[in-house]
Amino acid sequence: MPSKDERLLEAIGLQNQGKNDAAALLLEQILVSDPHNAAGLYSLGLVCLNRGNLALALQHAEKGCEIAPRFAPLRFLWGAALQAAGRYEEALRRYDEALEFQPDFVNVLINSGVLLRELHRHKEALERFAKVLAIEPNHVGALANSAILLTEFKQSEQAIAMFVRLLALNPDYDYGLGLLLYERLHIGDWIDFSKLVDAIDCGVRQGKRVCKSLAYMAVSDSASDHFLCTRIFAHHFCPPPKPPLWNGQVYQHDRIRVAYVSPDLREHPVGHLMAGVFEHHDQERFQIIGISLGIDDRSRLRARMLKAFDQFIDVQQMGGRQVAEFMREQEVDIAVDLAGYTSDSRIDVFSYRPAPVQATFLGFPGTLGVSYMDYLIADRHVIPPEHQPFYSESVAYLPDSYLPTDRSIQIAGRTPTRSECGLPESGPVLCSFSHDYKISPPLWAVWMRILQRIPGSVLWLACRHDAAQGNYRKQASLAGIDPERLVFAKRVPRVEDHLARYRLADLFLDTWPYNAHTTAADALMAGLPVVTRMGGAFPARVAGSLLHTLGLPELIAPDWESYEELVVRLVGDPPAVAALKRKLADNSVTSPLFDTASFTRNLEEVFTTMLREKMALVA
Repeated sequence: MPSKDERLLEAIGLQNQGKNDAAALLLEQILVSDPHNAAGLYSLGLVCLNRGNLALALQHAEKGCEIAPRFAPLRFLWGAALQAAGRYEEALRRYDEALEFQPDFVNVLINSGVLLRELHRHKEALERFAKVLAIEPNHVGALANSAILLTEFKQSEQAIAMFVRLLALNPDYDYGLGLLLYERLHIGDWIDFSKLVDAIDCGVRQGKRVCKSLAYMAVSDSASDHFLCTRIFAHHFCPPPKPPLWNGQVYQHDRIRVAYVSPDLREHPVGHLMAGVFEHHDQERFQIIGISLGIDDRSRLRARMLKAFDQFIDVQQMGGRQVAEFMREQEVDIAVDLAGYTSDSRIDVFSYRPAPVQATFLGFPGTLGVSYMDYLIADRHVIPPEHQPFYSESVAYLPDSYLPTDRSIQIAGRTPTRSECGLPESGPVLCSFSHDYKISPPLWAVWMRILQRIPGSVLWLACRHDAAQGNYRKQASLAGIDPERLVFAKRVPRVEDHLARYRLADLFLDTWPYNAHTTAADALMAGLPVVTRMGGAFPARVAGSLLHTLGLPELIAPDWESYEELVVRLVGDPPAVAALKRKLADNSVTSPLFDTASFTRNLEEVFTTMLREKMALVA
């Protein structure tokens, strides 16, 4: 007859083999004869947790902690179950208690570090992962999480070194190649660029987890490959559909209830684009709810939004199901994701189907690759009808550009002097204030050829990272360009003053394959013509969409050669640039691109149509 300990070891062995039913049966038998067996309660609770039975996992954890209050694994189980239930603060307390009894408990340090990261408590999270690495220097999970957190602190060189170390330990670490390439792009470090891109392209086409969606957009212009990459990511990171919270109920509301779900209801490009839309919604027809997933930065933009919404809820500390249950209780008709797979987004909220209509819009230029997102709101330039097979959502088309703008912004009346901005007193100024990760070797080669062909010109960039500035200067020198012809703009506190700087430039040079989006709209709003290369996938078609809407298709190039020739020709013909700026100024008065009220009416019509279509299916 096996002893109690032998039977427990047998049950744990079954559990480790994934045979949860057999393990649970044996553990239940052990606990019948020994109900105070702390290890048995822990193991059975872990089986329940893995099965998704959170209530029973919590019951076993709480009972076990009463019996063996200093047994750290039970505190770990309790915290993990609370974390899975979305009760984050309680989970952290249980994890901290476990660490009091066992400070070197690696699983607790990892879980609590991940949770702290989700709660935007990045410094504390990094400290937890550092403790893991002190115990296990080659712990790949701690290495990966530490590196990602270091990117949040703009410590790119340290992060890159960790990613390199991670890939040396595990060359196939999920998304490792993409993480390394993406962070290198952030500081203009192009070591092995072509080799990494080729490996990522190959991996994506083989269905491997080599690169996350957003990073892939910075190096690929294939709409079909973007779709493959996103589906791989979505299958891994996004949970399968849960039992829906909305089950066909027909609400009887006086106004359509729209919930905007975003981590960026603050000082952020998405916040700047959407603030005016929130303010222009028809309050007689729509009730607008803000679901804030991110930090409260106490900015004046955040204050504007707080006033614009009928209801504004900070759900940063809530789990995905809790957020979804709140939306269902509020009887939201249309839930709009404004983040996609960008920083701090929470697509899991939508997996619970809290609303009849679920749509993604603006924050992520592509498909989400999940079955529970009904619509993607776009325009016919960024997603031509023939590209719809590369999107898991139905595409809901706006009549003009899908990108909103905020007409209420008043650009500062005073234009800074060239010397105040570090620009030479004379000569053409070519501006590109896009993010560093959008600048890659193929684009840089074109820009350097343009500078060679336009004597006395300078390239004005928004880069503020010392390492990136050094790398760009080095690359300019290698291309035979005096590094002094690169000028780096400093940050200014007010967006109105930032926009005024655009008046000093002759042309805005767009990036590819990830265009300037908000930045291109800013430049055009400030009266600066944008030259773009329009590509094949959504991210490379946004500036083209803006220019088509403004009636300036002559600034759209189909390839690098045309792009280079267009820039050189225009800069060599100052009257032509002046004429373009006049045309831009004239068209801006009448163009729908800068008519926030009209954009909002069109968006509301899209919302109404989506809801009508859904209700027709329910009826």
